[in-house]
Formats: sequence, C-alpha cells, structure tokens
Amino acid sequence: QVQLVESGGGSVQPGGSLNLSCEINRNIFTAYVMGWYCQVPGKQREMVATITSGGDTHYADSVQGRFTISRDASKNTVTLQMNTLKPEDTAVYYCYAVVGRPYWGQGTQVTVSS
Repeated sequence: QVQLVESGGGSVQPGGSLNLSCEINRNIFTAYVMGWYCQVPGKQREMVATITSGGDTHYADSVQGRFTISRDASKNTVTLQMNTLKPEDTAVYYCYAVVGRPYWGQGTQVTVSS
C-alpha cells in the first residue's frame, strides 16, 4: 500500500513563502509521477506542479515562476517551495503519486491572508 505523508502548510501573509513536503513510503523512483494538487470548496481539484521519475517538471500557469517542485531521493520526498504567495493560493494542497494508479495524501491547508 502506497502512503503519502505531507508536512508543511499553514498561514502566511501575501508575499510570504511556505514549503510543503511529501514523503512516499517506498523508493521515490517507483512513482511514475509525483506532485501537488490544490482544492477550494466547491471546485475541482487542480494540478499545481508535478515531477516525473525522469525529472521533468510541469507547473500550472498561475504558479509558474513562483513555485518550485523538487525531490530528495535520499529521503523519498517531494517538496513544493511556494514563494510570493497570493490570497488566491489559499486552498487545501494534496500530494499526489502514480504508482500503478493514483494515490493521494491527506491534504494540508494553506491560507494566504493579511
């Protein structure tokens, strides 16, 4: 059973930064792709950033240039560095991994407010 354990998140003022981490309970390269999605009440979950096992990254247009996804293979961890945060970034952020099929973390709240 694949498990994804998220950490990070919280509250920050506009312009601030946060860091989200997601640890997978197996060799990170067994996941075809890992990444982060976000969801606000009443809306569908949306892709924020992904990274493939080959290292290719992809970002939503709304976060391009502000967020950076990376991985630490020694810790089987994917990290999302979120800079220049905006109120519209407020959402629950979910870690995502495809290991044969999609798996999701439990979600972590990010709130950007003054």
